[in-house]
Amino acid sequence: MAINTTVAADHNAPPITQILANFVANHPSKGWSDAVDHEAHRTFLNWLGCAVGAADHAAARAALAAVQMFEPSKQASIAGRKDRVDMGSAALINGITSHTFDFDDTHLKTIIHPAGPVASALLPLAEHLGSTGREVIDALVLGIDVACRMGNTVYPNHYDRGWHITGTTGMLGSAAACARLLKLNTEQTAMALGIAASQPIGLREQFGTMTKPFHPGAAARAGLMSALLAKQGFTASPKALEAPRGWAQVVSDKYDWTEVTHELGERFEISFNTYKPFACGIVIHPSIDACVQLREQGVKAEDVERIELRVHSLVLELTGKKEPKDGLQGKFSVYHGCAAGLIFGRAAEEEFDDHIVTRADVVALRNKVQATVDNNVREESADVTAFLKDGRQVHVFVEHAIGSLHRPMSDAALEAKFHGMSDAVLGADTTNALLQACWKLGDAKDVRQVTALTTP
Repeated sequence: MAINTTVAADHNAPPITQILANFVANHPSKGWSDAVDHEAHRTFLNWLGCAVGAADHAAARAALAAVQMFEPSKQASIAGRKDRVDMGSAALINGITSHTFDFDDTHLKTIIHPAGPVASALLPLAEHLGSTGREVIDALVLGIDVACRMGNTVYPNHYDRGWHITGTTGMLGSAAACARLLKLNTEQTAMALGIAASQPIGLREQFGTMTKPFHPGAAARAGLMSALLAKQGFTASPKALEAPRGWAQVVSDKYDWTEVTHELGERFEISFNTYKPFACGIVIHPSIDACVQLREQGVKAEDVERIELRVHSLVLELTGKKEPKDGLQGKFSVYHGCAAGLIFGRAAEEEFDDHIVTRADVVALRNKVQATVDNNVREESADVTAFLKDGRQVHVFVEHAIGSLHRPMSDAALEAKFHGMSDAVLGADTTNALLQACWKLGDAKDVRQVTALTTP
């Protein structure tokens, strides 16, 4: 027998679905500042480098093998591979690879990795359609705005409940972006958002496994499919985002509608995007940054008696794995991140390789890291003290890590990061050409000029 329950709900929410649909369908091309447009190019470049770099990862190979069992038509490229698959499968695999290294972009207000779902859906659709680069950039900016504004609406309660917010908002962003690329009208775009709203993807329980990068990939595929369904007349609730039993009020007990409506079309969330210098969970970055600075001050791993680390509670909640068994788990271990920062002076993907995570000297230093919660230390900060065997103490406090909005990665740093991921896959010369194509994407007459360079 069904049990009727009464759950508190807002029955007077503004028409968020319609407001966003109208915004996506009708906002003018490049209707933002040059600074926003440049950030969109940085976002695309960073996303593509991450996707290419992980193209031969075990997760990518497994996903490709799975989708090939459907015998997909060869509609679209997979970044960093020679294989061609259908658009939906390309969106899935590109989304997986772009997040596999945990080296992608981050919208710090919500911890959403926005390009993964949005760009991963856009690129195969654009390749199939022969879209211009300007159309892709426009759709990227608008899709990310939808995902992040909806994330702002429900964060942090939604995330605290255990949802992986990249996937649970990503299908909305990718649906919006693909609707824009398909030139859907306001009503059709509302239907695309409505269809996508029934497909929130991702649980935080999956962090440290291949299923975490599956979330942005599945969100990309879901959003693309939602837009294609809407184009063919498939229907959904026109209030799917805001209704009492719609997306926001189901997945969270906090829903601030002003996060969608305030300065819509004037302030663009992609402006607040950041890019990771370290290939792991964003909350570890201040601790790694501090340990890199310890190394720069002459501290050597063999001289360390112990490292005392004071961090916000979220750091240990998300990345408190003391004994990671492989690279994926290492990305969620602040202990390994600190050891890598001090031993190697960096924490790129190589420092999260399985054999590094289990290497004897790394494990020995990791075991000397003592992390405690201090909620006087903010999420974006870390307080680290190295106690040395000779009795000395070396202290570093990081207020904002490198890669944050306060200390952003430069264009040159993003290019160096891109080379670090792409050179081994495509070669340095092709990588250089691809970088230039990314910077000039908004001027490209056909996005296939870019996708052709992603094939080894």
